[in-house]
Amino acid sequence: MEIFALNSTKRRWLILPLLIAALFFAGCNLQVINLTPTSMKANPSGTYTISVQILKKRASTVIDGTIRPEIIIDGASSSMTLAPGSDDIWEYDYEMPQGRNSASYYVIVKYDIKANDGFRTKEAFIDVTPLTVEQRYSVELEVDRAPVGTKVAILGRGFDSTDKVTVGGIPAPARLESATSLAFYVPSLDPGRNYEVKVLGPRGEINAGTLRIDASQIYVTPGSISLTTGQRMPVIFHIPDPAPPGGLRIRVRTDVPKSVIMDVVTIQAGMKSTSVPVEGGLPGVGNLFVEVPGYSEVVVPVSVQ
Repeated sequence: MEIFALNSTKRRWLILPLLIAALFFAGCNLQVINLTPTSMKANPSGTYTISVQILKKRASTVIDGTIRPEIIIDGASSSMTLAPGSDDIWEYDYEMPQGRNSASYYVIVKYDIKANDGFRTKEAFIDVTPLTVEQRYSVELEVDRAPVGTKVAILGRGFDSTDKVTVGGIPAPARLESATSLAFYVPSLDPGRNYEVKVLGPRGEINAGTLRIDASQIYVTPGSISLTTGQRMPVIFHIPDPAPPGGLRIRVRTDVPKSVIMDVVTIQAGMKSTSVPVEGGLPGVGNLFVEVPGYSEVVVPVSVQ
């Protein structure tokens, strides 16, 4: 019996708040909905619109034209006004004080209802709500796909020279163009895939979006190489876009290593091509395989006599 009594007491305590809430809402004539996000992106004017929607409930006794919403923010009370073209959305333009990026506010809605003696004034409200302004954020990538080596801009706000960019977790050469634009060069990654682009800095990490890397093409001139032992020939490697900061290293393999003598191939930053001498070694017939992640492989036939 004692256990039953305890359980009954618990149920009464659980039901009581629900009954109070039900009575409260049953007596409400208005529904007040906060349409304002708790976090907004900083803008040059420093003004942020706080909006609420005020709906009359069915069988409401609210007298038309008596709804009077007020916002209390920074200790001051201000009237809200109807949004242009709306009859139930009310707005207030709040100017965030310089040097601050957050505030708190609440809204009180006064209205009149019909009564036997004429009318009565009642209130509805939105409880205290925080508002934060993001001073640093990414809006979008300038493009959503690009080949290796392409310069791509990240558009946003709050960028500085300490920010770094990664594409698929790989560092990408980046350059600050302004507080609202950060450019990077697409690193050598496998084409045909989507990669997450992130901005990393002392003030945290920002997800800038997804970039799809398309295959690009390396052009090699001449298209075939014929040498005699000891003979040298210039071979030109050309790419469509300027090489990124740090340059673009090109991997060249061959299946006749004793027949081909050549230096490491690198296209310098900002350049589209480079010329590298190839010298004939021992006689042999094979190929050069030109490879860079993100570029289509090029096969160049080689013959040394």
